Amino acid sequence: MFIQTEDGLDEIDCDKFPLAMSLSDVMGSLGALGTEQHEFQTVCIDSLDWLERLIWDRVCQDFGVKSIEKADGGYARGYMHALTYWREIVSSLTELRNKHNMAVILIAHSKVEKVEDPLTPSYDRYSPRLHKHAGALLGEWVDAILFAHWKYRTRSEDAGFGRERSIAVPIGANGEDRVLRTVGSPAWVAKNRFNLAPEIPLSWHAFAQGLMAEPAAQ
Repeated sequence: MFIQTEDGLDEIDCDKFPLAMSLSDVMGSLGALGTEQHEFQTVCIDSLDWLERLIWDRVCQDFGVKSIEKADGGYARGYMHALTYWREIVSSLTELRNKHNMAVILIAHSKVEKVEDPLTPSYDRYSPRLHKHAGALLGEWVDAILFAHWKYRTRSEDAGFGRERSIAVPIGANGEDRVLRTVGSPAWVAKNRFNLAPEIPLSWHAFAQGLMAEPAAQ
């Protein structure tokens, strides 16, 4: 069952709640899954970054301001208040997982962030498109952060005037070379508590096979 916070499921045949227009809509959907009879085994929030906008809207309503930067006098206090609502979301998802044996899938878009590492020069990496406080909270709670992307190759093409330029193109023409990165690196945020290979195909079958794999010998 999808809880949709952005409008992107119209062309996909799936069970879903109506598009959430507020944080109350999201909490109501989670509450319905926790109290009503149903046969759903998985809940999916699509997407976390659009859910964050609804949380920020709620914080702004709480303090009568138009920007979360102004909430509770500013100085980033609004983002700390947003964590209260994020914890409510996590608590509801934990109940669905533990009491109702539901799997939880959380989808997020990505962003490129600059990392200041005292041991190395600064570098860029992909991470979920969330505020750092929310990203840290959810990143600790989930069992896996899986970064999906295309595998690319570079090729040269004529740029005119006797010059060439390099461009990146997907290796597979039909999506067969989309992959999931399951282990973090300087280039992306990822982790898993299972025994997944560092790279697996972007398919549910490959993910399920990885979950059932025997632990590696020590």
